[in-house]
Amino acid sequence: MKKLLFIYNPYAGTGVLKSKLSDVLDIFVKAEYEVTVYPTQCYHDAMRKVEAYEEEYDLVVCSGGDGTLDEVVTAMTRRADPRPIGYIPAGTTNDFANSLHIPKNLLDAAHMAVHGVPFACDVGRFNKDVFVYVAAFGLFTDVSYETKQEMKNILGHLAYVLEGTKRLFNIPSYHMKVTHDGQVIEDDFVYGMVTNSKSVGGFKGMVGKDVVFDDGEFEVTLIKMPKNPIELNEIVAALLMRQLDQKHMYSFKSGELCFESLEEIPWTLDGEYGGSHDFVRIQNKKQQLQIMVDPECLPQISGERMESIEVNSD
Repeated sequence: MKKLLFIYNPYAGTGVLKSKLSDVLDIFVKAEYEVTVYPTQCYHDAMRKVEAYEEEYDLVVCSGGDGTLDEVVTAMTRRADPRPIGYIPAGTTNDFANSLHIPKNLLDAAHMAVHGVPFACDVGRFNKDVFVYVAAFGLFTDVSYETKQEMKNILGHLAYVLEGTKRLFNIPSYHMKVTHDGQVIEDDFVYGMVTNSKSVGGFKGMVGKDVVFDDGEFEVTLIKMPKNPIELNEIVAALLMRQLDQKHMYSFKSGELCFESLEEIPWTLDGEYGGSHDFVRIQNKKQQLQIMVDPECLPQISGERMESIEVNSD
């Protein structure tokens, strides 16, 4: 019989998994898996469990928010025998799951985890750390990890908005030199993000169009420091309209880039605190994550499959 390790965060989202846990396990067993269940006990517990297990698991399934997924993926990239990962999203935003068309319904997601197909997805290397879909600095990036779990559960996206509005009256800027693909950008920024996702913070369209997840490149967005309230309004309007404002923003794709600053700047990785750094090297590790997806969705998320479709149509 195949073996499955199921790791879940019992406090993620509104805790809805608790009432569905029996049904989720039934789906796993009916798919002919022998299941080991592990509820996480504290921060980084999922990471420790995946790094330390010695059993011969065929599949590791995790349930929780983006932070839980980040821990499992980070630990799996460190193992000598990486296994495919199934994901049952139960957090507040679940950006990465939405981008990969993983169902919001817990039972449907559980079914996909054991009956889907492995998709070779890119992951990011952030100095010595790993991130799944976003590394960011600047305005609002501390909201997700400073907002209390109880507030996230009750208010959802409103919790992020409430926390974020507190910072609008004192916007910090960071002078940084960004090097990528033989080019150098030096400017003052209020926000920057390196992403492999179609949405960030639950808002779609912020990273541009034609996002695929296995092309070896990230989408990079850098927002300049506004010089006056008019420029700030123009930036906000561009974000709300999901349009690139070339006067106030840089936007490009890259597989590797470096950020240098005179001061240490706090970063967030997949919504969790990623430390403060004055030098950051970000590298795209192409197709190093095996994650279970619906085979019918592959043409929408895979650059290689999109290219083959275009060739065949010609």
